Amino acid sequence: MQVTLRGGTTEQKQYAKSIALFAGEKLMSKRLFNKLELRIQLTPNLIKKEGIFGDCIWEDEENWPKEFTMRVDTTSKLRTMLETVAHEMVHVKQYARNELRELTSQKRHRFMGEYYEQDMDYYDEPWEIEAHGREVGLFVRWAERNNLAKESWTQV
Repeated sequence: MQVTLRGGTTEQKQYAKSIALFAGEKLMSKRLFNKLELRIQLTPNLIKKEGIFGDCIWEDEENWPKEFTMRVDTTSKLRTMLETVAHEMVHVKQYARNELRELTSQKRHRFMGEYYEQDMDYYDEPWEIEAHGREVGLFVRWAERNNLAKESWTQV
């Protein structure tokens, strides 16, 4: 996976790229992983301005996309920022494997072959349940692999 970053500090960029690559390797086949392009925009005040920690969208084809842009808030704690990258990488996997598709003209989503209306509560959306369910585990495994698990900033 080719990863480019904009914004943020040197440390934020280093860690964001590292966890994005780690999550991508864990979530996708090697063949798919090697075809992806990811642009990460480390953006201050997303929480304040838009009420989100981050988001991710495809930039090329709606079906089986390979190019993505991810935005992540840099004003949150480093652990939260990196968990957000892990969360958004689950969405990258969902889009790239065509598990998740936004059907904007129909005002609904398709996830794992099932259709869901866009007016669902965020925390009931199954694609968000998967992403929230995996973000902490991906972060902890990444921290352990990089000998960061005992650092104070990686603790809850």
